[in-house]
Order: sequence, then C-alpha cells, then structure tokens
Amino acid sequence: MEAIEAIGGRTLPRQTGTKVTAASRTSSEAELVRRAQGGDMAAFEVLYRQSVGPVFAVCRRIGGSEPLAEELTQEVFLRAWRKLAMFRGESAFSTWLIRLAVNEAISGARRQRRWSARFTLGNDLEKLAGASDGPSPGLRFDLERAIQALPAGARVVFVLHDVHGYAHEEIARFTGTAVGTCKAQLHRARSLLREVLSR
Repeated sequence: MEAIEAIGGRTLPRQTGTKVTAASRTSSEAELVRRAQGGDMAAFEVLYRQSVGPVFAVCRRIGGSEPLAEELTQEVFLRAWRKLAMFRGESAFSTWLIRLAVNEAISGARRQRRWSARFTLGNDLEKLAGASDGPSPGLRFDLERAIQALPAGARVVFVLHDVHGYAHEEIARFTGTAVGTCKAQLHRARSLLREVLSR
C-alpha cells in the first residue's frame, strides 16, 4: 500500500495488518502518547501501528468504500498528530482516536455523497429498498449496501454498536450525543433494515 502523507518528516505505511513488535507492546499507551506529544515520531508510529486497523475498520463501515476509508484513515492520523498536544488523557488514547475517526468518517461520507443530515422515514425506506436492487447472484439482499444507505446517524450507531461492539456510553462520547439518542438511532437502524429484509 502507499505510504500515508508525511507526518513530522516521516511517512507512515497505510497498512491495516501491520505487526507490532514485542518491544512496542511493553511500552504503555500513556507513555507512548507522552513521548509523541514531546515530538517523538517513533512513539507516534507505534501508536499508529497499534491503532490503524480499528480506525480503518470504522472509516470503512461508515464511509462506505475502501478508497474513501484509506483517505479518511490518513486524515484521522494527520489530525491526531496535529491535535496531540490537546489530548489530556481523560479517556484512553484509542477512544480519543476512534472519536476522531467517527467524526472524520461522517464528514467524509457527507462530503462525498452530499447527504443531508436527516431523512424522513419514508425516504429512508425508499433509499433502503433501492439498496437491494441488483444483488449479487443468488442473494436477495445486499446487507452491506443497505447499511450504507441508512441515514448517517443511524448508520454510525449501528456500525459502532452492532458491528464493532461499542457500548452506548462509548458511542455517545464518540459522537457527542446523549445515550438515549444513540439507543433511538440504533432502534431506527434495526427497524429500517428489518423492514427491507422482510420484503
């Protein structure tokens, strides 16, 4: 894969399956963050290698395509490097990074598709119904396309909760919304998908 844009004079690979050495694992995340905040690019590279897989996965599911996910992942790490001094350790670095990834993926998907922030229920069902047109041979329904057709808020919560296993409290922190809103969005996503699957 191509190298990610230069950060601090070094380039980082855009691989999702990069191995982390045993020596890297012995350094605590907090220590790596502290060193990276001091300008230690090697420490940031270890943080990158430990986090790129989950960040890419979130960007892929929310963004909808692998090329877009690669661009979004690059932007997440560039933004993380620029904002590293602002990280205060009030949450785990990985949580802070996923929050950046969620925000970047939502923005990227909106920019690419020019989606409005909200759809009416009728439009949601119409959009989802269209997602099942032209399925792969032998399949009645393409779940991946249907997930991408969900309204942005519902899609984000569905992906983070049902696909990646995050709790509602974590999702609320990632998205800056109330726990009740996250639960409502998840219910909406499941209802819309169930409606299409039952056809």
